[in-house]
Amino acid sequence: MSVTLYDVSAPVFVQGLKGLLGVLEKTKAHVTARNIDPAALLTARLYPDMFPLTRQVQIAADFAKGAVARLAGLEPPAWDDTEASVEELQARLEKTIAYIATITPDQINGREDRDITLVRRGVESVVKAQPYLLLQAAPNFYFHLTTAYAILRHNGVEIGKKDFLGTA
Repeated sequence: MSVTLYDVSAPVFVQGLKGLLGVLEKTKAHVTARNIDPAALLTARLYPDMFPLTRQVQIAADFAKGAVARLAGLEPPAWDDTEASVEELQARLEKTIAYIATITPDQINGREDRDITLVRRGVESVVKAQPYLLLQAAPNFYFHLTTAYAILRHNGVEIGKKDFLGTA
């Protein structure tokens, strides 16, 4: 059995997002049990020049939905970055998972050589679908997913590898 482009994209992103949903659920329990203002964690950073937790979650969701959309030949949906609570971040992750579920394997598989046009800081570039996923989208998704996890773990939320991995 061969592994397809769909196999290494949509279900992998969904598993990571579900893990992050669980981590955020534990975050709610953590702030309630310790009477902590949730804003303290939502604005927490690993280092002053890094994005805070809220932005890390938003970007992880954006890479997941953006990658799957682009692999399917679609324009990624644009969502405002207005989340100001753990519950709103969870809603964004659920919306992202629901969007990914609308993409079928047939929209992605067999299109490894599809051109993906990216615009970053006003500069347009074109890359092929498979290298885009494996060398850009997936690593960026995991960077922001891991950073969100690390911010929470650093701030005392009792989470571990099993939480990060989520469920398949």
